[in-house]
Amino acid sequence: MSETPVQLTFDLPPATRRDLAAWVVSEGNRAAFELVMRWPDWPSRVVLLIGPEGAGKSHLAGIFAERAGAAVLAASDLSSVDPLGLAASAPLVIEDAGPGVDERALFHLLNAFGQADRALLITARRPPAGWNLSLADLASRLRAATPVELAEPDDHLLEAVLEKLFADRQCVVEPAVVNFLARRMVRSFAAAHRLVDALDRAALAAKGPITRAVAARVLAEGHDGAPRLPGLDEGRDEENNPS
Repeated sequence: MSETPVQLTFDLPPATRRDLAAWVVSEGNRAAFELVMRWPDWPSRVVLLIGPEGAGKSHLAGIFAERAGAAVLAASDLSSVDPLGLAASAPLVIEDAGPGVDERALFHLLNAFGQADRALLITARRPPAGWNLSLADLASRLRAATPVELAEPDDHLLEAVLEKLFADRQCVVEPAVVNFLARRMVRSFAAAHRLVDALDRAALAAKGPITRAVAARVLAEGHDGAPRLPGLDEGRDEENNPS
């Protein structure tokens, strides 16, 4: 008896575009974008770029790094670098700071960049007040920084994010399907990443395109993180288009 062949999928990382041309400006990210583009005319040497998972912090930090010739350092690697040597060369991006950060290493680096009058961009998912810092001097330094936030997406940005994520994976998806998804999914960047990943896998397994039917099925399975019940698939369409 023959068996139905199964299409295997592989975890190949998408080629993510993080250049200026790929950035979509919306009300929720305009202040952060404009501040980054104002460099070197910043209100302080240190800027805190704060936003939820997938909000584009790394994308915007990459735009800054290209403009400023900045180095990029993961917050988890702070203890392995020479702060004076870094401060002597160029501006710096510290990626994904937050609870558990090496406080003394970050404090020394902030001091070094302050003495060298170098710009420092720090990305984080929450403000320093939520990092549970024990080093008072570090908390004081961070309070003197300029904070700017990336908000969760509005409808316009959510559609643009979905389109970009599909394009990164070289998936051609009809605008009507993107609109269908945006009106029904959880409105967050993290949900968009999870949903596009699930849709890409579903299409690869089926050897077909991402259609409205595929989108409805993947949404019904809760891949955007929202529980759903049968008959509740119309989502925000009914809110926006009452009969």
